[in-house]
Amino acid sequence: MNDNGRLVLAGAPIGRVEDASGRLREALATADVVAAEDTRRLRRLVADLGITLSGRVVSYYDANEANRAKELLGDLQDGHTVLVITDAGMPGVSDPGYRLTHLAVEAGIPVTALPGPSAVTTALAISGLPSDRFCFEGFPPRKAGERGRRLAALAGEERTMVFFEAPHRLQACLEAMAEAFGPERPAAVCRELTKTYEEVRRGPLGELAEWAAGDVRGEITLVVAGHSPGTAEPDIGELVNEVARREEAGVSRKQAIVDVAKAAGVPKRELYDAVHRS
Repeated sequence: MNDNGRLVLAGAPIGRVEDASGRLREALATADVVAAEDTRRLRRLVADLGITLSGRVVSYYDANEANRAKELLGDLQDGHTVLVITDAGMPGVSDPGYRLTHLAVEAGIPVTALPGPSAVTTALAISGLPSDRFCFEGFPPRKAGERGRRLAALAGEERTMVFFEAPHRLQACLEAMAEAFGPERPAAVCRELTKTYEEVRRGPLGELAEWAAGDVRGEITLVVAGHSPGTAEPDIGELVNEVARREEAGVSRKQAIVDVAKAAGVPKRELYDAVHRS
């Protein structure tokens, strides 16, 4: 036990155990308390690293985070070193960690971090998209309506955007992004980063949505280019007229809207609403 308690946020490998730092090994071996998102995965990591835990191990995951954070604050106030580790990446970044960090800061307890691999910055770096300014948006809402509203609010975001998504929702998410940002918006789907079957698919959102109709598995990080204000916005009135011209040529209104929206790089819903207002 230390004279002064200390909270350590430990970045865990996102794929290969070889990415674990020497500092992580030492901190895991010496911490008084190790709070793990999944204690079974922690045991596997420790075995792979060839170290032995000397401290108490407790679970610290979404469902118990609020109550467990208060308990761990007590350990910190008693002078213990508490190390928080999630399944992969940095605690607090779409993973448990924020609540305890907030309580520790409020209590004047030192907080430090052992930096490690991050799916957010790794995907951003290899996406091929601008990385000088970016924002992390976590997981989009699961429900279609909420997801659509969230993405619509980001349509004018000029920074590159990074998202997490579950593989079984990937196609629906990409389709919603193509609807909100336009099917021609550049993006990258990064799958299984740093692992054996790492894959990066780059292209317009519309094409990526079609690709995602297949059996996509693994952990997914999405990187989407920001809005480019310097690009002239399509004249929505002219697009409505183009839909009308195609209808007169025998194309169904629904198909005409789909084709014109895709060619112009505007959300299909925006053009649909404009056509029905005219």
